[in-house]
Amino acid sequence: MKIRSRLIASALASLLATTAGAATPNPAHTRAYIDHAWSTLTRHMADCSAFGMGPGDTQRVVYLPHRLPMPADLPRIAQTCHVEVRRLPRSIRELGSLDAATLPVQGLLYLPHPYVVPGGFFNEMYGWDSYFIMLGLVADHHEALARDMVDNALFEVAHYGGVLNANRSYYLSRSQPPFLSAMMSALLHAPASFRNAADRRAWLAKAYPLAVRNYEVWTRPGHLAGKTGLARYFDYGHGPVLEAHDASYYIGVIRWLQAHPSRDPGYLIKAPQHPDAAEAARLKTTSCDVTRSTVCMDAWYGGDRLRADYYLGDRAMRESGFDTDFHFGPFGGSTHHYAPVGLNSLLYRYARDLHDFAVELGKSADARRWAQAADARKAAIDKYLWQPASGRYMDYDFVDHRPSGDPYLTMFYPLWAKAASPAQAQALVRQLPLFEKRGGLAMSTRVTGAQWDAPFGWAPTNWLATKGLANYGFDADARRIATKFTATIDRSFATDGTIREKYNMVLGNADVKITAGYTQNVVGFGWTNGVYLKLHQLLDDTAKDVATKPTNSHAK
Repeated sequence: MKIRSRLIASALASLLATTAGAATPNPAHTRAYIDHAWSTLTRHMADCSAFGMGPGDTQRVVYLPHRLPMPADLPRIAQTCHVEVRRLPRSIRELGSLDAATLPVQGLLYLPHPYVVPGGFFNEMYGWDSYFIMLGLVADHHEALARDMVDNALFEVAHYGGVLNANRSYYLSRSQPPFLSAMMSALLHAPASFRNAADRRAWLAKAYPLAVRNYEVWTRPGHLAGKTGLARYFDYGHGPVLEAHDASYYIGVIRWLQAHPSRDPGYLIKAPQHPDAAEAARLKTTSCDVTRSTVCMDAWYGGDRLRADYYLGDRAMRESGFDTDFHFGPFGGSTHHYAPVGLNSLLYRYARDLHDFAVELGKSADARRWAQAADARKAAIDKYLWQPASGRYMDYDFVDHRPSGDPYLTMFYPLWAKAASPAQAQALVRQLPLFEKRGGLAMSTRVTGAQWDAPFGWAPTNWLATKGLANYGFDADARRIATKFTATIDRSFATDGTIREKYNMVLGNADVKITAGYTQNVVGFGWTNGVYLKLHQLLDDTAKDVATKPTNSHAK
């Protein structure tokens, strides 16, 4: 294996040397990079690669679940890797039941198996990234590592309260878009993931109750979108996020709102820079606790601080994965006010998957319950999110009781989840020109400067939309978009020899200039690698079908 790795690395180095500056897109070169990237992005505790410091870490420490027996090799690994092993102070049944701010230091949360990280400074296992990464691993015949990823996610449910944003202590208050059942389904449909049928069934029997527990994360009161019967994103913490090492991000938000007062939904609150005890007590309710958080204390500019409700929205925005967007308010600060199309489509699919798992395990009562749950969510999606006049799914502001007026690419998630009727799908496909550009599908129709808005496009949302189109027989559309997005990756790779986390859909390259929120375009990149492979697989699978169908007329 080591010899093979050296040969791949040598071939990749030669490849990059010969293509540097040539700017000639070549899918074979992109594929060679991805083949090598799986090993470079894989983290093991045994070889110390998992122990890089995260943005919110305060010490090189790994936390074990409260009652987990000490893994036999961990003390030796900790000594070799110069990392301290600590235990969480109590068992965790639900997200948010342990306030990470009360821990003496912040650090890594133990996972028992190797995992693939996104890349760049992301050196931990992320919630929704992992789905798209494992799709690529299965497509590339790395089923054992894909199974490790799913088993790690199940371990998080068992010991940390749910699939986490990522395995860092400061993420114990939130999850990410719920793809666990889809990860399980992808693994179950990859025969090489299991030794035999008995192994497969035993694994599913053990995983099923954990998948159910993770679904229940989204039916707790905090995650309910009012009385709609739908879910919302929600973080159980308060104030600035613990991973913020200083207040610069929040000061940037304040400054932007001050410069655009007409676009402030009420996030700003007048307050002193140095509050006295009485003012500090008031701010604990109206903004954040300046006595507990230096980031909160420093999050002041020009006489303003941020309201407590903004911080709730900021945390929810991070759980949504769309950090940062302006679709759910400036800087995503109203995310928790919405029942999103994307989230509720994922939960519809999750309930359908649980139904299928229950049927396979012979749990007929459970199967009926999950079918009813899926039907109820679809009815609520149709009631609150489907807009028949425009032929679109739109996110619903359940606080102000109105649909969003801002089209967002997540309107195609119901096609991936198979939650749309044929008539809804037919109407929805006519919305493609809103988003389709030279490089693929942009997130929105508005240029805001935030990375999860136009003109930027991302691998996961391009995959979900493209796969959704294929699910409903719109193969020509699916092939066209798959071709555009993979070509964008190929062009970018030919230019700089890397694969990025996001791309410019108008230009069809990695020229991404962010002016609001996070500005980096990280290299690596796990989910782009996985989606690239899946899009090529889709192109191969639909080639014969498209040849017999008329050309679709929705091209941009």
